[in-house]
Order: sequence, then C-alpha cells, then structure tokens
Amino acid sequence: MLEPTRSPANPAREAVLTQTFVQLAGSLVEGFDVIDLLTVLVDRGVELLHAAAAGIVLADGAGALHVMAASSEEVRLLEELQIRTDEGPCLESFSTGAIVSDGDLQVAQLRWPRFAPEAVGRDFLAVSAIPLRLRSRVLGVMSLFHAAPGLLPQADVRLAHAMADVATVAIVQDQAIRAAEARSDQLQHALDGRVAIEQAKGMLSERAHVGLDEAFGRLRSYARSNNRRLTAVAAEIVRGALPIEAVADTPPRGTTD
Repeated sequence: MLEPTRSPANPAREAVLTQTFVQLAGSLVEGFDVIDLLTVLVDRGVELLHAAAAGIVLADGAGALHVMAASSEEVRLLEELQIRTDEGPCLESFSTGAIVSDGDLQVAQLRWPRFAPEAVGRDFLAVSAIPLRLRSRVLGVMSLFHAAPGLLPQADVRLAHAMADVATVAIVQDQAIRAAEARSDQLQHALDGRVAIEQAKGMLSERAHVGLDEAFGRLRSYARSNNRRLTAVAAEIVRGALPIEAVADTPPRGTTD
C-alpha cells in the first residue's frame, strides 16, 4: 500500500506560499477575472504541491461540468475525457464531495478503465481530486496530477484544501457580483421605465386636458387593449414613436378590469 510521502520544510516554498495567498487575496476585488484567478491557482498548485499538472472544473447551473483552468493542454484533455466518459477521480470527487486519490494509476485500470490508461499514457502516475465545496454544495473540483507514484502528504492535502477554498471563494464572489449586476440592471430598467411613465403621463395630461390620474388610466388602458407593456408604450410616447393622440383618446378601463 502506498504511503503519503513526507513533505520536508522548505523556506523558499513557504515564501512562495505566503506570496501566493497574498496575491490571491488581493485579486478578490471588484472587477476581478475569475478565470485568470483560477489559472493562477492551478499554476501555483503545480509549483507548491510538486504536481506535474493541475486543472479545475466547475459545474454550471444544470450540474454539467466544464474545464475552467488547466496548467497544460494534456490536463485539459484529460479533464475533458472524464467529463465526456463520466469516469475518473474528478467525477467521483464531484459526486461524493470528498477527496479522491490514487497513488498508482498504472494499476487503476479496473477502477477507471478509460481514464487511467490515458493518464498513464501522458506520463501521469498519480492523481488527487479535491472538491470545491460551499457547505453541502460542490461547485467543482481541483485535480492534481503527479509524474511519480505516491499519495499526497497530509501537509500538502491541507494546502490543497486551502487552495480549493480560495477557488471556491472566488467562484462564489464572481457569482454574487454577476447576480448583483443583474439585479442592478433590472432595477435600473425599472427606474427608467418609471421615469418614462411619468413623462408620458404629463404629456397625455397636457394633450387631453385631464388630470394625471386620468392620463395614467388612459395610458394603462391603451397598453392592455393592445397587449403591450406599459413601460414600452410610455417610452414610445416620450420619444415620439407612438402618436400621442392614439393614447390620449383611449378611455380608461374600469377599476375592476
């Protein structure tokens, strides 16, 4: 049975580690590029965890996995293979939410009959897949590929977990920013619509010599009668695309309509 190899103290490695997390923390600001950050993570994962290559896959809203970062084309192809064949450490880690490791892919053909030979053929002899988890939700997986047999030392497992946590924070923050932008766009659209409605009401009130409430009633009645959105009708009146007379002469519907 393969045992985890011991990870010796290395001052230079500790300095790179500190620099990495400082850099990653500084990257998590408004407007950051999540793909670039994930690429930095896989590159530093190779450097800090003595891996031959690394990759990150993420799930979309429907749960389908996609390769988001890879330190090499070889890894990108291996990650794509796992997704395409629904087999491999990445898929197991994503489905279970646990670390999946194999210290000798040369004898893993029974476990992964399609993935293992492909990995060995690309000179990867060991693999560890670390889930990117937010509580019970698995967002994706970070995979580490090694050129020599052996399991990750526990210190490296903890470091891999920390790097996966950073990736998870980045992904969640990116999703939150996108959701906030979508909400902001929706709110701005609503505000713009409200302004157009107030302007159209004033124009209708002046043209038809009625109060603002009556003008709004006619505007609303026209929109309903023509199966149009109220804000769209108002905007067309304001910019002159819809003759104001067509709406000014529309009698308002009853309040129970």
